[in-house]
Amino acid sequence: RMAAAPPSYCFVAFPPCSKDGLVVFGKNSARPRDEVQEVVYFAAADHEPGSKVECTYIEIDQVPKTHAVVLSRPSWLWGAEMGANEHGVCVANEAVVTREPASESEALLGMDLVRLGLERGATAKEALDVIVALLEEHGQGGNYYEDGSSCHTFQSAFLIVDRSEAWILETSGKYWAAEKITEGVKCICNQLSLTTKIDAEHPELRNYVRSQGWWNGDSDFNFSEVFSLADDHLACCSGRESLEKQGGDVSAQVMIDVLRDKDSGVCVDSESFLTTASIVSVLPQDSSFPCIHYFTGTPDPSRSIFKPFIFVDDVKLVPKVQSPSFGNDDPAKKIPRFQEKPDRRHELYKAHEWARSLLENDQDKGQKLMRIMLDLEKQGLEAMEDILSRTEVLDPAEVVDLFYDCVDTELKFFK
Repeated sequence: RMAAAPPSYCFVAFPPCSKDGLVVFGKNSARPRDEVQEVVYFAAADHEPGSKVECTYIEIDQVPKTHAVVLSRPSWLWGAEMGANEHGVCVANEAVVTREPASESEALLGMDLVRLGLERGATAKEALDVIVALLEEHGQGGNYYEDGSSCHTFQSAFLIVDRSEAWILETSGKYWAAEKITEGVKCICNQLSLTTKIDAEHPELRNYVRSQGWWNGDSDFNFSEVFSLADDHLACCSGRESLEKQGGDVSAQVMIDVLRDKDSGVCVDSESFLTTASIVSVLPQDSSFPCIHYFTGTPDPSRSIFKPFIFVDDVKLVPKVQSPSFGNDDPAKKIPRFQEKPDRRHELYKAHEWARSLLENDQDKGQKLMRIMLDLEKQGLEAMEDILSRTEVLDPAEVVDLFYDCVDTELKFFK
């Protein structure tokens, strides 16, 4: 049983550590090695009164209006590991282990809460309020992995970011605490990190931990110390130093470099886990500029290309990074769940498998291909920098096919 939480890393950098009035967000999603992640877009929508929404395991009440979202998600579940909405809110989650065992009963997954926060929150604080209200109402629980043989359960931590602030939200069951960030660099990984600076919390949090005998009320209340198992709450962030070393220059490219770093441990490639997808988002503090979200849609960022996405109306869908849909026949939807594992690979994922075998078997050809790919990525990054340095307003027609074209070009190189 994989008792240890997968060691994903999430980052945010604010001015003065980041470039030119930009907030830069990034996450590596570490998951079971063979799991496929897809990149999916859902348009904003109005919903009839009384409608329900089917999450990964449970159905909950839908809200009258949901925002447009772009998500990177394990393709068997409803929620997401990370994503963004049309209002420039980004959310990523981390599986964490606390002194309270996570519930095996099916409820909301941390990943479902990522998507719900994005669909329902127009600011980082609104997304936080949505997530904690849903936690209170429905709880969290259920299998984190597509695994019929055992149930892997975790509590959740979240990094919730918009153009002006970020919130680190850490939970144990329905109890939670959160810290607000508006400057510098912050990193969260698969351990609790909040200590005594708490800017919002569950109204019953302190009474609850006193009743459990975990805190006597005399010392400063330190969330990680109270909720962590033994010495599990040591500083985890090997990537934070890399970002802080940059001085005031954290950009999309710098964040990408940090996510690609295997030596620091930020880019996970171990026996059980692999970085199965990555995201970097650039949120200009001046809201007249668009937010830009870069997704890999493929495993191992050191061998993947970050491709830009910008929210505009009628943005072109990209079936080549979407996994096949099995509808109600999906083994993830039938009880007992996960009795078999269908082939969830999308077209880009399959092309990457081919490229990976080339890299492993023919070094010269493989490195040549990688150079071409990185050059393609660089062109994308430069084109986006151009968009962020213009004075005139972006014409939506210019970027409606942006992500589609990048995926298409990447696939052509693999052919």
